[in-house]
Amino acid sequence: MIVELVVLGFVLSLDNFRASIALGTVPFGFRRAVQVALMFGLWDGVMPLVGLLVGGYVGDTVGPVAEYVGSIALGGYGLYLLINALRNPEPDDLDHPWALFGIPFSLSLDNLLAGASLGLLGFPPWISATAFGVTTAVMSLVGLQLGRAAARLIHIRSDLLSGIALIAAAIALPIVFG
Repeated sequence: MIVELVVLGFVLSLDNFRASIALGTVPFGFRRAVQVALMFGLWDGVMPLVGLLVGGYVGDTVGPVAEYVGSIALGGYGLYLLINALRNPEPDDLDHPWALFGIPFSLSLDNLLAGASLGLLGFPPWISATAFGVTTAVMSLVGLQLGRAAARLIHIRSDLLSGIALIAAAIALPIVFG
């Protein structure tokens, strides 16, 4: 059962991993990267737990639109960065906590359906939530570091690169995972 949960957690964390690569292009320190990764893990643990506890009603209601909500939030932040990059000189810091911590929440909404499904199959809620949260936190931290490395290799304005990367991720998420 644990192996199945870790594999499912890995698959569910792939959209967060992809978004983390794009968010990693935003210039912030390793401490903030750990905080963002933990936030991804927290929400990816909480949402399936809520789905397990609330059941199929919430999952059926939110499921079809959840991935689009996450993509819209990601794309909205990317568009904000892109417009700011075109209108203003490059800032020293792009660390917008409201976006860095709100994006993990919006991307975890699809896990409500996964949690409701696991509840129907009899998986224990706390073990499932922990497996999903830890897997996503690790995958997100790896993605953030990959994005950070890519930003160092591509020598354009960090706010412009971040905006483009986030918009690309927002477009790709529903196509790849939809």
